[in-house]
Amino acid sequence: MDHLFIVFAGLSLLCAVTVLLQVRRIGWAVWAWFLSGWITGELAIWCIATQMAFVALWIMFVGVESAGLTWGLSFFLAAWVLLAWSLRPGFDAGAAFSRALQVVLGADFYQQIPPERRAKLTQHIASGEWLRPFTFRRQGVQYVRNLNYSTVGKRGLLDIYHPLLPGASRPVLLQVHGGAWMVGHKSEQAQPLLHRMAELGWVGVSINYRLAPRDAYPAQIIDVKKAIAWVKQHIAEYGGDPNFIVITGGSAGGHLSLLAGLTPGHAEWQEGFEGADTAVQGVLALYPVVDFTNRYGIRKQDRMDEFIRRRIIQQPRETAAAVFENGSPISWIHRPGVAEGTPPFFIVQGTHDSLVWVEEVRRFVAEFSPVAGSPVVYAELPGAQHAFEIFHSPRTSHYLNAAATWLEWVWARHRLKHAEGEEH
Repeated sequence: MDHLFIVFAGLSLLCAVTVLLQVRRIGWAVWAWFLSGWITGELAIWCIATQMAFVALWIMFVGVESAGLTWGLSFFLAAWVLLAWSLRPGFDAGAAFSRALQVVLGADFYQQIPPERRAKLTQHIASGEWLRPFTFRRQGVQYVRNLNYSTVGKRGLLDIYHPLLPGASRPVLLQVHGGAWMVGHKSEQAQPLLHRMAELGWVGVSINYRLAPRDAYPAQIIDVKKAIAWVKQHIAEYGGDPNFIVITGGSAGGHLSLLAGLTPGHAEWQEGFEGADTAVQGVLALYPVVDFTNRYGIRKQDRMDEFIRRRIIQQPRETAAAVFENGSPISWIHRPGVAEGTPPFFIVQGTHDSLVWVEEVRRFVAEFSPVAGSPVVYAELPGAQHAFEIFHSPRTSHYLNAAATWLEWVWARHRLKHAEGEEH
């Protein structure tokens, strides 16, 4: 029994360490490090509470005479100190978001949002939200499930989240799930964001798409383009504005969202629907993959490059150079006419991301921002791990506030330009 207590305490301490240390170059073990750091970090309060309850029950039923109690308690106390320390960046994430938005959009950007829309926004985080990490449903939001946007079966389905009250010409948020282009489902990710924006009067769309290795890349971006075309054709039936779509996603979904924003109408990815309008009016990308080729040698993991080659693209780089190059968002930003015509971008990355290296995203933003035709906001979150916003946490609440504010700003900007165009 003593061994059980010490082992559980030691594991708790190890999980706390994975939250605080930035570790990436450990081969395939990086996935275990990511999972531990992600779940433990975003649920730190619950981890502390659970471990305290375990210690209390142990003392109640086993007693304080246990030989391993001293060592176990020492490990637990160290874990609680580390977890408490790790909470600070999450609670302070609002400052990082605010700074990122103001630096790029200007100190008065908030005032550019119409007062009636601004009144719906908040910069505070409510404990009732992050103390219920897996409660996503909100009043006044209803769903339409499993609509076909393509003919590939279950991977060609989408869901719609929209306000219960009737309305028309509402802004549209299109969610593309992540999962290394191999796993994932439309109902698993971005639930906090989709529900928050539907509550604020937006129409949310969440899609499936074909997955590798059954369907090699670029099947994934082709499906995203098909979904955009479907939304433009049908979303008015659900109260959405087909002329205003912001695309969002994390990880592989962030990669596909970046590509969608950079390549409207790219014929190679629109075979059979070449004439469809696939332009979007904004891109919200979280911890996105920006380079299939690792051209700058930033990513020091040969296994990741081999994974992309064997499992995702399924062709040697030597014979499919164009597929690798066109699949890399960073390769598009310096092509003639691309960056100048892009919509606003908002890119979010965590410093402790074990799977998508922060240095790669920094390089992408540094090259993209000076040439982009619209503002590129970049928020780098201290201590944040990959997939940080999939369920509610203090950091997620700050993200939702910032994302909602930026989305409303993009919509206000779009409406202003449209109104000015009508005047002329």
